[in-house]
Amino acid sequence: MSQVPRVYGSERDDSESGPQAGRDYRELTGGPLDGQLIEVTGWTDEEITTGAHLITPHSVYGPGGRASYAPTFSRPGGPWVWEGDVP
Repeated sequence: MSQVPRVYGSERDDSESGPQAGRDYRELTGGPLDGQLIEVTGWTDEEITTGAHLITPHSVYGPGGRASYAPTFSRPGGPWVWEGDVP
């Protein structure tokens, strides 16, 4: 039995923590959010290619720190790769 990836921002015990039909996601690879999905439904192409700084309790800056994720130049459609932590 394979485990469904959890969507960033959902609670671990939430029965709806997995991806939902009709929504667009990018996989997060590396760093503190490795294996989670970020929902990008409704984001502009520029926002998607820029990536995001995502709040995580597991940042080197502690709870409230952010982890930077973005697509790589060679794979702009994803997954998003961890670039490091930011305050």
